[in-house]
Amino acid sequence: MRIVSGQYKGITFSPPAKLPARPTTDRTKEAIFNILQSQMQLSGCKALDLFSGTGNMAYEMASHEAESITCVEKHPASAAFIKSTFERLGYKPYRVLRTDALKFIETNRDKYDLIFCDPPYDLKEMSSLPERIFRSDLISDEGILIIEHRNTFNFDSDTVFKTREYGQSRFTFFKKLQEK
Repeated sequence: MRIVSGQYKGITFSPPAKLPARPTTDRTKEAIFNILQSQMQLSGCKALDLFSGTGNMAYEMASHEAESITCVEKHPASAAFIKSTFERLGYKPYRVLRTDALKFIETNRDKYDLIFCDPPYDLKEMSSLPERIFRSDLISDEGILIIEHRNTFNFDSDTVFKTREYGQSRFTFFKKLQEK
């Protein structure tokens, strides 16, 4: 895997083979970050990577000069790999929390400008994820939430503003509803 754009563009990393993760492809990351750049200022944003896996999306956020990044990953080897990769990059404003992402959503009180969420495709709470995140007030008023999921699943929410499909995956983009 490699970082596809930004200040760390071209840096490669090889996660251990036995990590329980489904890394987003380079082509897909490039497309997602092109969409994000047209929607928000990535430089200086506070980012959250839920169900981080290999940390693949977090490294792209770092490469685009996010102010800070929090990664939530419960698997010990995955969390250790994410920490070591951030150290290798020399990117300091990061936190890797080894905890369950659903518990984090319920207990965390920080706000984020960009939240990327890549849960297991068979997560039984998949349909309630956006509502949980918005209800917990994790996302800033102008923030963006992206959830990666199986392309056969659709979210039924007024907060969806864009979807994109890449192979077996669909990326759904959400924004807070603005009060009038």
